[in-house]
Amino acid sequence: MDMLYLNGEQIESMRIPIREVIEVIEEGFQLKGEGLVQLPSSQGVYPREDCFLDAMPAYFAGSADTVGIKWVSGYPSNLEKGLPNIMGLIVINDAETGAPLAVMDAKWITAYRSGAATAVTAKYLAPEKASTLSIIGLGVQGRTNLLGLRETMKGLRRVTVYDKSEANARKYLEDMQSRVHGAEIELCPDVRSAVKDADVIVTCTPVHRKPNRFIKADWLKKDVLAVSANNDSAFEEEVMTGASFFVTDDRGQYLQTQRAGTYFRGYPEEVPADMGEICAGIVEVPRTPGRKAAVLMGIGSHDVATARVIYEKAQRIGLGIRLNL
Repeated sequence: MDMLYLNGEQIESMRIPIREVIEVIEEGFQLKGEGLVQLPSSQGVYPREDCFLDAMPAYFAGSADTVGIKWVSGYPSNLEKGLPNIMGLIVINDAETGAPLAVMDAKWITAYRSGAATAVTAKYLAPEKASTLSIIGLGVQGRTNLLGLRETMKGLRRVTVYDKSEANARKYLEDMQSRVHGAEIELCPDVRSAVKDADVIVTCTPVHRKPNRFIKADWLKKDVLAVSANNDSAFEEEVMTGASFFVTDDRGQYLQTQRAGTYFRGYPEEVPADMGEICAGIVEVPRTPGRKAAVLMGIGSHDVATARVIYEKAQRIGLGIRLNL
């Protein structure tokens, strides 16, 4: 037996457009809503302050028949060392025998599936005719969230952004303006000015075990979609509890994490829907005016589904290194 190894450069060389990842994530949400996904809550360890390593397994039943796991680290302190905050590996196994089929770098997959999950959420929950997007935190996630939302916010005309590092913000503008046709990116001097006129707000700042929730509910428009792509590290409680409709990517993982006591204290204790139920048509999103809010923790099924697409394409084009088991 052998398995395929794919490093980060090889995965990036495939140039898979984010719209394809969005399709995979939306389909994965739908299958989850239909009860065809086994998704245990991630299990983590914390070797250093504000640093984690999580194991994230998932299995797609039915015709998808895909199983795998991501082992991922988050080390915000790496940014000061010139290293990525997020690093990890994904293993895809044969569902029939359990044999490992592939091991691949998780950085690109984590970044793009996260941006794609936000894009799917906005497709269903964003205000009608939403045209202004705000992104807080301009690292890798800030980039892929913009790329994803560009695909599903069809009326996007303005992007207001903020990062506490002025150098990061200017580099973001340099990198992203040419990739977002038809929308102007505006660097804002503070968070409040970045979010006050936004129809959709996405927070992508580093996750900390002691959250500093700095975005206040009274800064926001009445009709807005507030998406936390960084657990509860940015929005104050009222943004979530005062929403007319609150969702997560996975109800079970959210509630288990909340009960553990580290994250989501003061956030809603009831979840009327998760994105799987919405994409499967089980729960309809109310179209009444008012704030809608989403917590997207990042779930292992996104990683496994995206990794399967990469594995199959690598097989077709002969990319990667074969390793004997």
